[in-house]
Amino acid sequence: MAPDRDTLLVTVDRLSPTASLLGVFRNSDEPVAVSSRLHLLSLDRLALLENTWHEFTAVLSETASRSKVALPGVGVLADIAPGELVTLPGIDDFLVLRRIRDEAVSGHWRRIVVDASGHGDPFEFLRASSVLSQSLNRLWPRHRRLAAAAERPMMAQLTAAVDAIDRDCADITELVSDPHAVALHLVVGADDRGERLLPQFLAGVDVMGLALRSVVINHGVGHDSDVVATGEIAERLGEMVGADGVDRVDVARLDQTIDRAARLRRLGVTLSGPNGRRRGSGDAQVTEIDAGSGSGAERVYEFTWRQRLPDPEALQLGRSGDDLLVTVGGFRHPVRLPSVLRRCTVVDAGWDGVELAIRFVPDPALWPKGR
Repeated sequence: MAPDRDTLLVTVDRLSPTASLLGVFRNSDEPVAVSSRLHLLSLDRLALLENTWHEFTAVLSETASRSKVALPGVGVLADIAPGELVTLPGIDDFLVLRRIRDEAVSGHWRRIVVDASGHGDPFEFLRASSVLSQSLNRLWPRHRRLAAAAERPMMAQLTAAVDAIDRDCADITELVSDPHAVALHLVVGADDRGERLLPQFLAGVDVMGLALRSVVINHGVGHDSDVVATGEIAERLGEMVGADGVDRVDVARLDQTIDRAARLRRLGVTLSGPNGRRRGSGDAQVTEIDAGSGSGAERVYEFTWRQRLPDPEALQLGRSGDDLLVTVGGFRHPVRLPSVLRRCTVVDAGWDGVELAIRFVPDPALWPKGR
């Protein structure tokens, strides 16, 4: 590790003022040195998308030229120039996460801090790899990709490219929810908006199985007359956290906005690192609750995890292949089922105020006979 490469700060907002506040130029290709121990990487979503599209269309063009039969849609996609792209749903978030993953495994940095505050919905950003993987495998399932490559050797390069994207999706999803490597710090304001949004944020953390380490309560900037009101809201916010191993961090009210890096020291905030503790769907358990006579067809399995539900009536559950689609407060996330439940069907679900429990029974068409 280079002695000056200690911490990498990554911004994912194209309008982020971080570079100017730190007194450096924006560079979306390489980290820029801010100090002896800090570098800044300002990621550009459109540039990442254009560069990746160059590589993907090269594979498409070669596949189309080598094939003796027409491949529907391949030629059209290959003819789209990178400059014509505006965005592809979910792709740009995935590419940003992949670049962050690459920096994380490079061995160059002791710590990477990702600032997702400029993103409209940070949870949409963090789940991008899960959603993209689900879409790929619904549109072109892996067994069909392998069959296509076996039947038409010229398709092997294309299927390999899609498989590589799918593997990256799985790798990123695992990294984002790994409590041994990642610590999530949720920042909310000590105001009416923060009080309204925090329950929804905590529910999203649970359903995604993210390793929440602290809730940072920002008392904002203003006069002393506002201290009492923000203090009361901050206490209510602190009560909502209510989870072992999750720190409450208060940022005291300031009389001036932070318009330069030197003023960051006034905050006096220290954020805890990963503690290896899994939460929410990341700590889900499967138990057999009714063995019956012991035959597979009569078994009942219960899939449970601790889940906060601000509005229990809005909970929705669905199934898509090997994923359980859980919708909480209008936010839907695919939860990958353990192998034993992939051969089962959902029969019931319930929430006792603390844990969400979904019951499954074996699907006779998929369950091994005699087990």
